[in-house]
Formats: sequence, C-alpha cells, structure tokens
Amino acid sequence: MLERDYITELISQFVEAVTRALGLAVEKGDPASCQEVEQQVADLVDLDVQTAMALSPDSLVTMLVLSGMGDSVAAYVCYALDRVSRVYEAQGNDDLAGLRRLQAKAVAESFGCDLSTPPEELAALDAELFGSADKDF
Repeated sequence: MLERDYITELISQFVEAVTRALGLAVEKGDPASCQEVEQQVADLVDLDVQTAMALSPDSLVTMLVLSGMGDSVAAYVCYALDRVSRVYEAQGNDDLAGLRRLQAKAVAESFGCDLSTPPEELAALDAELFGSADKDF
C-alpha cells in the first residue's frame, strides 16, 4: 500500500509539472519548458536528466525495468517523450525530436503502451495542445 501511494504521488507530481511545461513549450515555444518535461521523465526513472535523455531507446527501457516501476509509469514516460518530440520537431530540432520519438516508441513497445492515447490525467491537456479532441476520452 505504501508503494502504491508513493507511485500515485509521483505520478500526480509528474502530471502537474508536465502539464505546465508542455503548455509553455507548445504555446510559447519555450526550450526550457521542453527540458522541464525531460527532467520530469528523468525523475520518474530516478536518473539525472543528462544521463536519462542521452540513453539509447533500449537502454531507457532497461532503466525503466530496473527501476521496478516501469509498468506503473511507462505510459506517462511514453506520452511525455512523444509529445516533447513533436515540440522539438516544430522548432526544427529534428535530431532531438527523432531521439525522443525513438525513446517513446521503445518504451511503448516494451510496456504495451499506445502512443496515440494519452494517460487519462493528461487527456484534456492533449486535446487542448495537440488537437486530439476527436478522440473518445
């Protein structure tokens, strides 16, 4: 029960921070906000941001598995990496966009996540920022 409460609190903090950061990244094109999204992903994996974001897609999956929380947080990691890749792409940073997209895809494939469906807590944000209003939330 204590572990479940801990994971619930981590996810709650993650959702709050990613909501704020993605909003600024999309609406204002703020690069620091993209880095904040990456920081939140690194925090979920319990790694320093430079290390986590430099990992190959397969290595990121391995770190999620080793964290022991991969099944609980994978959908959130996938969502954040995929959506920040879209922001990087819109900013013309194709290399970073490609790496984030590959990381998201690797996590999605390994943990059975659907990149097109945001976690429930992020569905409204996704509809607002990325035009997913046509999806059945």
